Amino acid sequence: MDKMNAIITVVGSDKVGIIAKVSAFLASCDINIEDISQTILSGSFVMMMMVDLSKSTMPLDKVKSALAVLGGTMDVSISLMHEKVFSAMHRI
Repeated sequence: MDKMNAIITVVGSDKVGIIAKVSAFLASCDINIEDISQTILSGSFVMMMMVDLSKSTMPLDKVKSALAVLGGTMDVSISLMHEKVFSAMHRI
């Protein structure tokens, strides 16, 4: 099966459990984290994840909306974008 990669971004105030909650949600949907980077920029928590959606038990649109709801419960913004769209948007 071909990989279906996507980029997840999380931005907001730093607090305990952000990575754990996002990772647990992804694991519950059989979404594999391929790469992860997180930092604090100007006091804001910023995380990017490359994930493989090819074995996901949930359709892409449902994953996007569930991540947005999850972000709301943690007062952070979570977005998901297909890797090809992300790459096209960030091409120099």
